[in-house]
Amino acid sequence: MKVKICGLTNLEDAQTAVSAGADYLGFIFYPASKRAIDVAAARRIVAELRAAPHCPLLVGVFVNETAQKMAEVLADCQLDFAQLSGEEVPALIGEESSPLYGRAYKALRPASLAEAEADAEWYLPPEYEARFNSEPSDKLPPSLLIDTYHPTLRGGTGETGDWVATAVLARKVPGLMLAGGLNVNNVAQAVRFVHPFAVDVASGVESAPGRKDPALVREFIRLAKRDER
Repeated sequence: MKVKICGLTNLEDAQTAVSAGADYLGFIFYPASKRAIDVAAARRIVAELRAAPHCPLLVGVFVNETAQKMAEVLADCQLDFAQLSGEEVPALIGEESSPLYGRAYKALRPASLAEAEADAEWYLPPEYEARFNSEPSDKLPPSLLIDTYHPTLRGGTGETGDWVATAVLARKVPGLMLAGGLNVNNVAQAVRFVHPFAVDVASGVESAPGRKDPALVREFIRLAKRDER
């Protein structure tokens, strides 16, 4: 089970997540978010993380940004992947001409299983299943992220989604990441019920928006990965 700690805004929290065993670290480049970070601050944090013996995969989270701008931020901050959390078109992920080709995945907030299945057909990265079956899992991005449906908010609601529908989708789509309202009280249940490739958390391990609680981070990761041991 892979774990993404998202909404990181400072080096101390990022290092806590690394030491606790996080597989992905997420940095939000969306100014409206309570957990937003600017490029200069992210660059400084990543430089420290890259200098350490082990560095998780690093994700930039964007909302309705241009492909060129996202690619520039990935390069500037030495990030591995882009998470597209707005209304981005599938071509940004699936077209070889896109500067994000091979290093981006879509975050979805489907209102129903039918919508989730339709969106998955549009946004699943090309050749992902072949990569999933041939590449080491610690080098792969998720294929898709499924977050809780909300008519206006782009994640960070703190509300759980439709696990039944997501479990159905997880059986069909390799590499699915589950987000939405996860915390130390429900992540183990979510993992057992949905069987995702990875889980994502931001507000569920915070002491305040943008500030992680070290004990919650460690406990969340322990519980998510418990059945692996």
